[in-house]
Parts: sequence; structure tokens; C-alpha cells
Amino acid sequence: MSMYAKDDLRSQLASVPSASAPVDPSTPVSAAQYLEFSKLPPAAVGPAGSRTWFVRGQNAVLAWTEAVAGDRFTRDGQPDEYCVLLYSGSAAVRVTAGDEEQEVDEEAFVIVPPGDSVVEALTDGPVIRVFSSVAGDLRDAALNAGAYAEPDPRCAPLVPWPDPVGGFRLRVHRLADTPITEGRFGRIFRTTNLMVNFLAEEPTPRDPLKLSPHSHDDFEQLSLAVKGEFVHHIQYPWGPDSTRWRSAEHTRVGSPSMTVIPPPTVHTTQGVGPHQQLIDLFSPPRRDFSARPGWVLNADEYPAP
Repeated sequence: MSMYAKDDLRSQLASVPSASAPVDPSTPVSAAQYLEFSKLPPAAVGPAGSRTWFVRGQNAVLAWTEAVAGDRFTRDGQPDEYCVLLYSGSAAVRVTAGDEEQEVDEEAFVIVPPGDSVVEALTDGPVIRVFSSVAGDLRDAALNAGAYAEPDPRCAPLVPWPDPVGGFRLRVHRLADTPITEGRFGRIFRTTNLMVNFLAEEPTPRDPLKLSPHSHDDFEQLSLAVKGEFVHHIQYPWGPDSTRWRSAEHTRVGSPSMTVIPPPTVHTTQGVGPHQQLIDLFSPPRRDFSARPGWVLNADEYPAP
């Protein structure tokens, strides 16, 4: 369901078949989760004092680190690829995977191959890593792991998309090479297990007359706030069991934070501060975004099924 305005690019999205079997209407709808890192204890503290918070969705795990220069974040035997996200406030990093190494000091989307890897903070600042939920140690480290003691039956399972052209390797996409462009929604990248959309920095509050309530049938939206303040408006559907009905939520969050928006809630997010930016995360990649020509900026490297 969507109520996009005609000038919203998402009004052009075609309906795509669900990736999962139909769900009985009586299946409970999960509660939204609002995870503000400053209000939660860190899950890990590095040798130089870096603090890391792990939070998760059904199929993805986010690691947000307030990094201190010199701290290194290693993955040994990582079972699948993961991403490092850099926005304008991020720390500069050196990423090493196998015999490949890249230093990145600007906004970028970095894909790290499976196996052994290291992300080293070269300056103080946030370091953002996004993993699938395949690695058990990361799933268990999530501060909201209890919310997924049982899988959400309304979320399609993670089925990896085809391997990248040329095989798995360290890849760096600098956002300066793909500026926000009219006719394309944000800056979208995908891997075999994730999709990330770097939305534009907004210098003013969002117009309350131009919101975009919509829903997703079988996947969560993980809304990562990196700058500013937002109100997440969420309306839960009513099923046959009235004892499970929930009231609409209009929850204000700051940055950094991650909000887990469950299917099939109707939702829209309103920036309410003087300057804000969101990064949206999905796992597995979205088929509707992938079906739009030119929207996925690395589609030539990562084929769709």
C-alpha cells in the first residue's frame, strides 16, 4: 500500500511478487523498535576507547562505532560479504581484505569480501559496518537480539542474490562519483545480501503536507539516522484478534539511531530538525528498487536473480 504524491519518484515503482508465501492475516505484527545509541550501553569497547553498538533486524546487523583513531575492527573467517558506510561525518578508514587495501576519507559505500578483514580508524569519528545476520556472533551481540528470539514470520528469509561479476573482492564506490540526480531516488547500492540507500542531506524540516505513507509486505526497513532529528509515523494494521491491536506511533528520535520498521505497517518518516540525513537498509535487496533502470548504481557488478 502506498500514498505517494505524484511527484514522489517511488510512485513509479511497479508491484513485484512477494518473495515469501502468503501470511495468515491473524499472524501478529511485530512492534517497531527505536534504538538510540546514546541511550544504550555499548556492546564493546576497543583498546583505544572506541565504543561499538550492535543492533539488528531480521536479516541484518548494524555495527555503529564511535571510533578513536588507531583502533582496528577485525573479522576472521567472515562467512559472507559486508559493507562499510561513510557519510560526511565519518572517520577516515583503512580497509584491508586479503591482499587488497584501500584508504577512504570521503563519503563512500565499501563492500568487504568474505574471509578475513580489518577496518582501521585513521581519525576519530563514526565507523559504520552493516552485516547480514548469517554470522552468529554478531546476531548474539545485538542489543535487541531478544526481539528475534523467534524469527518474524512476516519477513521473507535471507536468500543470497547472485555472486558479483568477477568474484568477491574489496570494492569502493565514492559517493562524489554518483551525486543525487533528478529522476533517481537517493543513491542505492546492493550486494548479495544487502541494499543501502544514501538519502540526501536535507537542510530544512520535511514539509508536513508532503509525507509518503506506504507499507512493505514482507521485509523490514532499517532506518539509520546519521544527522538530525526525525519523527517516525507508524500505523499498525488490524487483524482478527482485537487484543493485539496497537495504536499509531509518532516517535521522535535523534542521531545516531536505528529504527526497525516491521512489515506490513504503514509508515513514513519526517525530518523535523534544521538539518538531517537518513540511510535506509534492507536485507535481502529490494526487488522493486532493483527493477527501476538506473536506480541501483552498482547493478553492473551485482546482478539481480
